[in-house]
Amino acid sequence: MDIQLEKKKGLRKKHVPYLAGGVVLAFALGWTVFGNHSSKFSVEKDKVMIQSVLKSEFNDYIRINGQVQPINIIQLSAIEGGMVAEKVVEEGSPVRRGEVIVRLTNPMLSLNILDSEAQLAEKQNFLRNTQVTMEQERLNLRKEKLQLDLDIDRKKRKYKQYESLYTEKLTSKEEYLQAREDYEFAVKGRDLVMERQRQDSIFRGIQVEQMEESLNNIRRNLVLVRQRVDNLDVKAPVDGQLGLLDVEIGQSVGSGSRVGQISVLSDYKIEALIDEHYIDRVRNGLTATFERQERTYSLVVRKVYPEVRDKQFKTDFVFEGERPDNIRAGQTYYINLQLGQPVEALLIPRGAFYQNTGGQWIFAVSPDGKKALRQPVRIGRQNPLYYEVLDGLAAGEQVVVSGYEHFGDAGELILK
Repeated sequence: MDIQLEKKKGLRKKHVPYLAGGVVLAFALGWTVFGNHSSKFSVEKDKVMIQSVLKSEFNDYIRINGQVQPINIIQLSAIEGGMVAEKVVEEGSPVRRGEVIVRLTNPMLSLNILDSEAQLAEKQNFLRNTQVTMEQERLNLRKEKLQLDLDIDRKKRKYKQYESLYTEKLTSKEEYLQAREDYEFAVKGRDLVMERQRQDSIFRGIQVEQMEESLNNIRRNLVLVRQRVDNLDVKAPVDGQLGLLDVEIGQSVGSGSRVGQISVLSDYKIEALIDEHYIDRVRNGLTATFERQERTYSLVVRKVYPEVRDKQFKTDFVFEGERPDNIRAGQTYYINLQLGQPVEALLIPRGAFYQNTGGQWIFAVSPDGKKALRQPVRIGRQNPLYYEVLDGLAAGEQVVVSGYEHFGDAGELILK
């Protein structure tokens, strides 16, 4: 008879690896989350930077680099296409409005202009000939009227004579009637001619007005055609400095092509690239300052560009008040941009500790100055000089603000 063996309770050999792995994982997690970082690290006191927590006015500003640019840049374009024949002005030279910068040539344009002028001259001659013909016709009509008036006078006189003779029974009734009919026919014929003259006069008036308008249009077109030759000279539209001239002699330039640019030096602006972190806080009208030659100059934000490139956005500043002496395009100024009004706050001088802790904790020096303990803090805003302390420290405390990269996971520094 077989005897059934009872299974032994407890761990088996195959469970050991899983158990060991769980213990290691739990230890690592516990060290990370609940570790007290109680290890100590000795450091010479003069090798670290210790600063006091201040209660003072926090000035909310950032420091950025700005580059001086002309207040405006005008692009130069060729109105008429052609080949570059001469560069009259070199880059960097001052120019006056209307001054020729580049001369172009276009032989085909010259031929087209000559052909257009010939066509216009032909049309002008045709219009003049038409006007001469109309004037001759008008004179012929006047002559015709005079002839009709004379004919009517003669036939009227003959009719009156026959009327008298017929009354005295000295002529036949038929001759009398023919004389009367000839006279009446001449009168009616003259009336028809006069009506035709009136209609012709109205038509001639309209036709002459239309021809005069057409002739004026032709003259204006001729002026515009001749201006095309003038447009072969690329001229400065404003006073300024020629900053770029991107053409060479012999180069073919199309109509509307950009050939250069002019910097308007009547005033200047400053362009600055700002970290995208501040894009919601920078707006038109914010004030800024910079120092040069031991003087402070004021700026104001004129335009904030919405596009972000390489984690930065561009902002334009204009001067408010005086400008520095000998200001030049391309100069770099270090600008303090004011983001908000000054407020009373707890402050820590800036230091390398922030890069190691992310502003979540700091080493606070004990009252006897012999050690520094790891202490959680909450950092708010910052400017180039200070961090704003929101929680975790009190005014008058001393903290280590230099870098912590050599301290490892130490929770306490022994200051020797």
